[in-house]
Amino acid sequence: MSIRKIPEKIDRHRQDSDRKGVLGLFEVFIRRFRTLSFIIVLMPIVIMCLSVIALSLAPAVLITASLHHWLKSYSLVVYSLGLGVGLSVSFFVFGFSLLLITPLVNFLFPFKVKPWRGNWRSLETVPWYVHNALVYVVRYLFLDLVTPSPLCTMFYRLMGMKIGKGVIINTTNISDPCLIEIEDYVTIGGSVHMLAHYGQKGYLILAPVKIGRGANIGLKASIMGDVEIGAEATVKPHSVVLPKTRIAEGEIFG
Repeated sequence: MSIRKIPEKIDRHRQDSDRKGVLGLFEVFIRRFRTLSFIIVLMPIVIMCLSVIALSLAPAVLITASLHHWLKSYSLVVYSLGLGVGLSVSFFVFGFSLLLITPLVNFLFPFKVKPWRGNWRSLETVPWYVHNALVYVVRYLFLDLVTPSPLCTMFYRLMGMKIGKGVIINTTNISDPCLIEIEDYVTIGGSVHMLAHYGQKGYLILAPVKIGRGANIGLKASIMGDVEIGAEATVKPHSVVLPKTRIAEGEIFG
């Protein structure tokens, strides 16, 4: 994938738009009325995330309500123990539902994240906000409890991350998974930060990350957008791999 070509010099304070029609008017609106437009754009995203949570909670609520109905005639001790077990099971049912429903909503969203560079307040940033909002809902509500595991890998794969075979992902500090490619037998260490974007001089850059076959990313390393790591390379723990970095095959970085 290549980043959409635009003029090198970008006016980050620009309030007009090159687009025509309704989309152009909307882009002008979000640039001129920043606080109001942020609230207007944010509200549908919040509603979408709440809907995902509500749908995921439905099976858990069904289990809890059924147990309440079945146990209500028993003693308080039996009722409390039974409902406690039911609530524990219901929480994990909620989590597994979240792992499946969130990627489905992300897939159905009509606008997709693409490599891009430009004004933060542009239409291209809306799919980026939506994609990461859905990722963070799962990350903060459940994903840490099943990392590392095949369930974690499954979730990121369903969210659009290209993941080869034998990959170990021991972190949930991941943004923009749809722009990240990990080849076979890569190990991502604990608490690694990976993101396929960065801000520079007041504008936003969305750029792919590619990690080659057999590479090892050490504990708490940070991988930023527009980075390529060669096969069998090693990124040392706590290292920061800045944008545009190219790590050669077999190189030890950091």
